[in-house]
Amino acid sequence: MSAVFKSGLEKVLEPKSVREVQEAVNIASTPMLIRGGGTKTALSTSSANGTVIDLSNLSGILEYRPEEFIFTALSGTSLKDITEMLVENGQWLPFDPPMANIGSTIGGTLATGLSGPGCYRFGGARDFVLGLEWVSGAGEIISGGAKVVKNVAGFDFPKLMIGSLGRFGIISEITLKVFPNMNSFGTVEWDCGDIDDAVDFVKEMTRTPIDLFALDLESNGIVRARLGGLSTTLNNRLERLSEYRDGAKIILGDVELDLWEHIREFLWLPDDYSLIKVPIMPNLIPQLDKCLTNSKSHRKYSVGGNVAWIGWSGTTQEIDTILSGLGLGGLLIIGSPETPWLGTSSTISIFADKVKSAFDPEGRFLPL
Repeated sequence: MSAVFKSGLEKVLEPKSVREVQEAVNIASTPMLIRGGGTKTALSTSSANGTVIDLSNLSGILEYRPEEFIFTALSGTSLKDITEMLVENGQWLPFDPPMANIGSTIGGTLATGLSGPGCYRFGGARDFVLGLEWVSGAGEIISGGAKVVKNVAGFDFPKLMIGSLGRFGIISEITLKVFPNMNSFGTVEWDCGDIDDAVDFVKEMTRTPIDLFALDLESNGIVRARLGGLSTTLNNRLERLSEYRDGAKIILGDVELDLWEHIREFLWLPDDYSLIKVPIMPNLIPQLDKCLTNSKSHRKYSVGGNVAWIGWSGTTQEIDTILSGLGLGGLLIIGSPETPWLGTSSTISIFADKVKSAFDPEGRFLPL
């Protein structure tokens, strides 16, 4: 295991095995920050003296059973490597894990609980986890779940690690289920004119009997609905979907694939902007968007209007005030490492505090 010192303050440990992760925990000064691919800068950069445990060398596919649609990997395995393996066998991760093109790891994706537009139809990252292994603040290995698609063995506590930001422990090994890949995709796009009309139309689309893979809208009133499946039936379904509103535009082929990659990989985000994820209800989108209209912000609303992605150029305090005023909470994904929680998310829940006390009683990892 290698160790690197930065500015004489921050110590970076780079374990290459689970045993070395245990050793790193035992010798590390606190607080410990856990880093995967380092793509989520607000969550992977330390603002306090302590130890960074870099898991980028803890990588590799441990087991892959394509006939059973499951695989097991070490947490530092890149999403790109996993995607390439699955594509070769006609499979994929439908929850659309983002930032794959810039080096995100599967462990970092689960620790942040991030999913892309596809989770509208298939569920988020948490729904694909079958089993987890992690290292506690005491350096002990804890495991839960099973390497089977159907598991009814008690409380599914490994799911608590999803979205925990490395505050409960270090995810070391992951077993996920996968799906057969789609034969083809297509998207129908409408220009509703403004955000209010777009939100109303999205609500209507959530009730359609047509099985939508993704349903997104933008602050300028653009609504996009994505379909996937066999090419023999896709065109007919796209035509049916386009009849829900006049002015529909059908997008196919490479243009369609590039469109959703642009959304999923946050290619719309300017280089010097912060990125904030905000869970939201569709009814609150117009109010939030109005508060952000006069700022130099970029807004995308995904998962049927239940997630807002905000590209922010102002200060963290400014967006924190806006979200708090609306009763909303946010997670800072890209930006300065001040605090990841914004708005009402800065209030620690009693449940999370109890889980933290159970998994990390000595407070070795970063606080909630």
